Amino acid sequence: MNRRVVSARGITLLFRNGAPHGAKPYEDAHARCGAHSVEAQEQEVHMTSSVSTSIRRHDFAPTDANRGPGIPTIRANNPKAGQWTNAMSHNMVADYKRFLMTDGEGIRCSLYVSGCPFRCEGCYNSSIWDFQAGHEYNDRLEAQIMDDLSLSYVQGITFLGGEPLLNTGVLLPLARRIRERFGHEKDIWCWTGYTWEELMRDGESPDKRELLEQIDVLVDGRYIKDLHDSLLQFRGSSNQRIIDVPRSLERGEVVIWPKLHDQIRFIPEIYGKDRSAGEGAAS
Repeated sequence: MNRRVVSARGITLLFRNGAPHGAKPYEDAHARCGAHSVEAQEQEVHMTSSVSTSIRRHDFAPTDANRGPGIPTIRANNPKAGQWTNAMSHNMVADYKRFLMTDGEGIRCSLYVSGCPFRCEGCYNSSIWDFQAGHEYNDRLEAQIMDDLSLSYVQGITFLGGEPLLNTGVLLPLARRIRERFGHEKDIWCWTGYTWEELMRDGESPDKRELLEQIDVLVDGRYIKDLHDSLLQFRGSSNQRIIDVPRSLERGEVVIWPKLHDQIRFIPEIYGKDRSAGEGAAS
């Protein structure tokens, strides 16, 4: 069933099979990796979850070592280098939200792209696993994004999904345009189901590295339900990391974002409900 939502600035968003909501602070900040259907390959290893048997998840790179924290996992698909690319994308956007404080540091705008083949169990945005969910990215939406980013109190933009690194056809030109207009006055955050180690593997598609070079902060890794921790800052499970991308690229190793500050006490569930209710429809 399709549903149209008209934003405050007149942009019509089309949602198929429901629409994603903003992630709850800390608890669900990165339960964002789901999946489009993935065909079995000859040497795959089947990794069937003991909790959810309706979806079969696979390890497509069983001989690969050092793939990052928690990988491989039975709670998500595990790709080999270069297996998934932007060719899977239909340049679709599931949602665009303005002026949030839950998708990274400061007041931000968040762009949710469609399609993700990781299929993380417990994914918060499973409604946009499909690469054809939502509506096609267009110039009118990009103009709104640039207009919103020009506001002095907006710190930057966040790319989420879905899987941003499989939607480089949309996000790479947008990121470059943001840099051309704002330089580094506005920062770019990105959530991905890939680990840093997977992105650095030989054989990975070069467009992923090109997008990484435009990003300031990367939250990496699958959401692993068994490692869920409500106290983590901007992450859903303890395997995930908040990475300072420029420093990591410079040093050739993962450098954690220096402002990392996880909570030491529980944030009541009602806080997340209040946040979702106050945010309202996509705008």
